[in-house]
Amino acid sequence: MRVHDLSAGGDVLARVHDVAREAARIHGLTDAEVTLVNVSENATYRVDDPATGTRSILRVHRLGYHSTPAILSELAWLEALREQAGIRTPRVIAAPGGSRVLAVPGPEPRDCVMFEFLPGAEPSQGDQVPGFERLGALTARMHRHARGWSRPGGFTRFHWDHEAALGAGSRWGRWQDGPGVDTEARAVLGRLDKELRERLRRFGRGPERYGLIHADLRAANLLVEGEDPPGVIDFDDCGFGWYLYDLAAAVSFVEHRPEVPELVDAWVRGYRTVLDLPAEDEAEIWTFVMFRRLLLVAWIGTHTGADIAAELGSGYTEGTCELAERYLGGSPR
Repeated sequence: MRVHDLSAGGDVLARVHDVAREAARIHGLTDAEVTLVNVSENATYRVDDPATGTRSILRVHRLGYHSTPAILSELAWLEALREQAGIRTPRVIAAPGGSRVLAVPGPEPRDCVMFEFLPGAEPSQGDQVPGFERLGALTARMHRHARGWSRPGGFTRFHWDHEAALGAGSRWGRWQDGPGVDTEARAVLGRLDKELRERLRRFGRGPERYGLIHADLRAANLLVEGEDPPGVIDFDDCGFGWYLYDLAAAVSFVEHRPEVPELVDAWVRGYRTVLDLPAEDEAEIWTFVMFRRLLLVAWIGTHTGADIAAELGSGYTEGTCELAERYLGGSPR
């Protein structure tokens, strides 16, 4: 697994910025100001049009992550959630000619998608319990829709099972190559990986537990306005996985904090206002939290261009080892 191309250094981000400006031009926004918002799985830009005063969001895709049919499949679910389930998601702004995915030509052709600017702000770091209860209910509505939705022909998204996340062909790289994975850490995390594999095998992939999920429902991808359910953005990682993975993703990077058990309980309360969550499923929540946490050790190692990856570094691996010891000892909380 090579390093994520947006983390490769050199002038890659300058070239991607050129792609963003060209995509804006093709959309008819010749004089628009194009500003980088963040680099994560892709590069995201804010596009401000001085002629109309309107703002939009442009996503420039990394190379080799999604095919164009996979991106179109993502957009199909995003649209269906808004129109059929009342989930607040951003509308796609098609390019002239009607293309929803714009292939910008060049030495490294990249797919781009333009979205409407969705109002709202990332959830605050204050009392998060009510927000997690609302998030649990929102997630259940998304799962309920996914279970009943007739997906369009040609729909294709990847899986977030153990093999895709942590196996030989791991999508975000090997956790063994994560920052700070020395001999001692490798031994602890190897025991964790083995335990996760077995527990997930026993948990199974029945349709009541495994299906189409957002896979990254953390605060950075939620937009809050008042007391309404949050809007949801960035479906780039959506695919097929365990429904409880959406809860694990909600506590990404903060799994070690003392308030997390209370947030998990709030999420479960909210979820159960919409869908059943059997006690035997609830008992495996920390399996999915640790599954996601180990996956993020790999992600940090291959996404050094992302600010949060550079900030966390080897300290995240050290914290993962501490959590792993507790989980393996039977006391994850």
